[in-house]
Amino acid sequence: MEKWMLPCLNKYFLGFDCPGCGLQRSIAFLLQGDLLAAAKIFPAVYSMILLMALLVLHLLDRSRNYQKAVIACAVLNATVIIISYFYKMTNLIF
Repeated sequence: MEKWMLPCLNKYFLGFDCPGCGLQRSIAFLLQGDLLAAAKIFPAVYSMILLMALLVLHLLDRSRNYQKAVIACAVLNATVIIISYFYKMTNLIF
């Protein structure tokens, strides 16, 4: 499955991972049923799935207001991405 994945241009040109590196492989592990490996490669995969589900609900169900939930989940997702990125980069350096 990795031969079909897009390369990270940041890693290709600059030599280091971007905050989104690992998302494709994480989704591939989810599709294979390996939930732990998916979280190890890209820890924000589950909050991203929740965010996508909330966005779909927000777009399809106009009778309810999902705006606060979408914003809260987006903040959570961004926080997890930033923390895991800095953790990954500091562990590569030290």
